[in-house]
Amino acid sequence: MEAHMSPTSTKWMKYAIGVAQRAPQSGRRVGVALVSEHDELICSAFEGEVNGESWRLALRRRMQEFGTSSAHSVYLTINTLSADRSFELAELLKEVRVDRLFIGLPDPALTSYLDDDPVTARGGVHRFPDDLQREILEQNRGVYAASEQNIDRNPHYSTHRISEAVSTGLGSRGFALSRSDVNANREKAALASLICQRYGIEREEADRAVNGALSDAFDVKYGSYDYAFDARAANPGWASDFMSVYKCSSARSLSAVNVLNVGVGAGFEAAALFSECPQITFVDIAERGLATISGRIPSSRTVVSSAEELSILPEESFDLYVSLRTYNSSFFDTSAAASEAHRVLKPGAPIIISVANGFLSTRRGCVIPGLIIPGTEFVDLYRGMDTANLIGAELDRAGFKDVRMSLKTTEIYLTAVAT
Repeated sequence: MEAHMSPTSTKWMKYAIGVAQRAPQSGRRVGVALVSEHDELICSAFEGEVNGESWRLALRRRMQEFGTSSAHSVYLTINTLSADRSFELAELLKEVRVDRLFIGLPDPALTSYLDDDPVTARGGVHRFPDDLQREILEQNRGVYAASEQNIDRNPHYSTHRISEAVSTGLGSRGFALSRSDVNANREKAALASLICQRYGIEREEADRAVNGALSDAFDVKYGSYDYAFDARAANPGWASDFMSVYKCSSARSLSAVNVLNVGVGAGFEAAALFSECPQITFVDIAERGLATISGRIPSSRTVVSSAEELSILPEESFDLYVSLRTYNSSFFDTSAAASEAHRVLKPGAPIIISVANGFLSTRRGCVIPGLIIPGTEFVDLYRGMDTANLIGAELDRAGFKDVRMSLKTTEIYLTAVAT
């Protein structure tokens, strides 16, 4: 999920990446550009430009040469830590007035959120889009590959990739698309359009193929998901986290409301949270997880469908909508899902959505915050918050009010109320 970037912003992001290309190939390759309010380059710098010094020191020296102490925008490829584990950008901002920040990736040495991080503390920081993040990763592949942000630290995530499964599923249906094709078209509509264009078939047939491949892919990955590889294995209090969020959203007992749980997966969360709910409907695109939860909670209703298309369910029929770690799924249409959620909820009913924000490093037995950058083997610590902000904006557009965010150990919760 990416916010819209203006051509001007993209130009300077690419410029900063080009500056980083001039850095020594050993160690981090970092580039930074300062731009004026008239969209003119003030100055730039890169890591190791002079005798191994940091980009910040090189940039400050150049700013002093130009006699400037402010800039409209800063474009920085990697939000780096200094030797004492303080953020070099935070130090720069103490000395230089800046209106807008654009940041590519977190430092590969980061394994948790730190208090002085400008991305989390300042707010309103813009991120480089996915294609440019991948360019930065390529510049620094060795450094990131050796870091805890590498998903090779977790066998499940490194061997079960949705893009690979979708590519395989489409191939079995007669539509040979590479993983790069799939990664370049990470919306269902875009993927269906590519198939129509390449194979000259009708849109309805392409949509069926995409939906079938996605269903199979999620069935394989989550239908019999082993939670030993999940970040929640390191957070035994995750169910209490959910209940605390729910109690802030509603005064009614969970067992007294008509609940819609969208994206049930293997049913692990559902069984732990909703076993005592007599009015519960589970929805998922994959049938294996639905069969599992149906066996665990026989009184439940199960519906094979996507979050974006709930036409089988009547409008204004539920007291609570819950979707845990589904809205950040691959090929997910957040806008359509938010609209459907608003349609099926009664006025005044709450919605609770969570965004996965924890990757279990099985080597260290700890949780590394963040989400995987599509098409890569690396976790971005900031991506969960970026995703939550974008989902919150979609909830607002869909007609929800009182959108709130709550950061927990392994996920970010969003709550709102249907109008």
